[in-house]
Amino acid sequence: MRDSILEFLEGKYDALEAMSIFNEMNLKETSDLTKLLEELEALVEEGIVFRTKKDKYILIKNMPGMKVGKYEANRKGFGFVILPNEEDLYIASDMSNGALSGDIVLCEVIKKGVKPEGRVNRIIKRDLSTLVGEVISTKKGLAVKLDDEKLDIELKFDDNALDKCVEGHKVLIKLDKQLGKKKYQASIKQVIGHKNDPGIDILSVALRYKIEPEFSEEVIEELKSIPSEVSEEELKGRKDLTNEMIFTIDGKDTKDIDDAISLDRDEDGNYILGVHIADVSNYVKPNTSLGDAAFERGTSNYLADTVIPMIPHQLSNGICSLNEGVIRLTMSCTMKINKAGKVIDYSIYPSYIKSCKKMNYSDVNNIIMRDIVAPGYEPFADKLKEMNELAHILRKEKMGRGYIDFNLDEAKIIQDSDGKAIDIVKYDREDGEKLIEDFMIAANETIASHFYNMDVPFIYRVHGKPNQEKIDDFVHLLKAMGYELKTPMHNITSLTMQAVLDELDEVPEFKVLSSMMLRSMKKAEYACDNIGHFGLASRAYTHFTSPIRRYPDLTVHRLIKTYLVDKDYSMSTIDYLSKQLVNVAIHSSEKEVNAQEAERAVDDMKMAEYMESHIGEEYDGIIDTVTNFGFFVELPNLVEGLVHISTIKGDYYNYVPEILSLVGNSTKKIYRIGDKVRVKCVAASKERAMIDFELVNTGDDKKHGNKKQKGVF
Repeated sequence: MRDSILEFLEGKYDALEAMSIFNEMNLKETSDLTKLLEELEALVEEGIVFRTKKDKYILIKNMPGMKVGKYEANRKGFGFVILPNEEDLYIASDMSNGALSGDIVLCEVIKKGVKPEGRVNRIIKRDLSTLVGEVISTKKGLAVKLDDEKLDIELKFDDNALDKCVEGHKVLIKLDKQLGKKKYQASIKQVIGHKNDPGIDILSVALRYKIEPEFSEEVIEELKSIPSEVSEEELKGRKDLTNEMIFTIDGKDTKDIDDAISLDRDEDGNYILGVHIADVSNYVKPNTSLGDAAFERGTSNYLADTVIPMIPHQLSNGICSLNEGVIRLTMSCTMKINKAGKVIDYSIYPSYIKSCKKMNYSDVNNIIMRDIVAPGYEPFADKLKEMNELAHILRKEKMGRGYIDFNLDEAKIIQDSDGKAIDIVKYDREDGEKLIEDFMIAANETIASHFYNMDVPFIYRVHGKPNQEKIDDFVHLLKAMGYELKTPMHNITSLTMQAVLDELDEVPEFKVLSSMMLRSMKKAEYACDNIGHFGLASRAYTHFTSPIRRYPDLTVHRLIKTYLVDKDYSMSTIDYLSKQLVNVAIHSSEKEVNAQEAERAVDDMKMAEYMESHIGEEYDGIIDTVTNFGFFVELPNLVEGLVHISTIKGDYYNYVPEILSLVGNSTKKIYRIGDKVRVKCVAASKERAMIDFELVNTGDDKKHGNKKQKGVF
């Protein structure tokens, strides 16, 4: 019945009453009407069908301007609806219709553009199964204050529920039942620890995002059967690469090493690049506790300096990690690459290696960029320089086809032994990091192309072409800011976007504009339908190179064994994979987004913690976001704080969304994205993950705001 209803509604763009659907579907029995109403209600609850106030039904996707997504509330009252493959919708505080953070909502697009806006029509699903809070002392005794201040709900506990808690305890809360519109009966599911204990702050964020730090007893029991060393039996049917010069390059603190590389040349001068990836699939198998746990987690979570792994450390740091001097099982992709950077031949096969050396980026960069060879690297220096030569060739080839390098900065948070943020620095990406990236991209493309050409069920990493309307809006914004692009912006390609970045490279606002341009593009995700990867200008791309930390990579390894090792192309296998991989792709994409949100939450919290020790200090920064309540300023170390509109002296300011600026009523002073300003940190709160700045009057109005916008007034 469900499939029949969806098929019937597919081409209908007018809402229909249930009886009209019943009659037009030629249903006859009373039981059919009952079933129809049940299925329609289920589809409404799932956010697939919309029921109007007059009890008519229509597919949501057939409703112009209506979208379904997850609502994320901001601490200032407004929020965003996160949409798959689309720009997030801004939801003003008076447009949320009572939605809480995490709700799945139906919303209406009320304004398009670079910053599209919407209003929440109704809440489809509310998931408050896992909440985290802090035990506080009140006049009535102990109570719980939720970490997420945006959740405007009241909790009622049994009289003795908090008996084992003390003030300052972080607790995991379970909502047992709803007592009223915003009132719930709750219980304490777990005492996480005291807020002042090292690591409890990050652990609390992880649990709030349903990232479970501990593995189940079943997984722990299963680990007992996993060996600590590779056996002779496991080497059968694999290519022996232990005598080749194969090594790893990672960060100094990396313990879960899943990729190793090698390089040779043939008689024609072609490069023979080997990318050797840890064969996690040999130990983490489907339909086991380990396999189920890896699927459920979907990804490892990197929260500041804390790692919550996809698979237990016994595996990720042990038998699966390509540690120096020990035999490890691998899946290898060996590519013959010509001097133009084209892969002209390749082979994919199970293997085993013995890494010659665990290298780190710092030492490698010194060799290939500064000709400084650290002790122990002497036998590898020439090979590393040759690898860097190939990496530059591969990058040139990618750039030639349209590879887009946004080169966005990333922050690294340094913590002391007590887990307190004591410094924030920018990651430095030099040739060593880029070399590994280029080699991994080459392997991922080679694997994806092979299976795409085989026309078998597979999982791809895809990135769709940007929506032309969003690109047009971005171009209009540039014009309003006084910039006229020379690059034709119709029929957008990767080369087009690359050319725009090149044009904007010299403008003062480049960093902010490139970030905005990135946000105007669709999000990359996992899918079974290969539409290519726009950002990489790749016809076929997958994730094969990190099976220790990403479930799709582990899945790709399993598929390689199914198709290339077991040579199983039976219809039963093809049918099973066609259905199963869709679920893997959707689930993995969702888990990736959740991990990113948790990482941002931890970064915000830790940056605020760091700035708590720097209140009163002044900094030069750049305006990177402008809203109707002020603007956010980013410091050189990527710390971001709010200059509230009420603190800007000398005039009354209005928000002009067309140019993403605040404009003074009398003075016509403008504060817009990209402006350099000097600010003082006036407040910071780790608990609220907030940093407040105020402008410092430098007298340099030309540099810090106070300029009339070309072509606007």
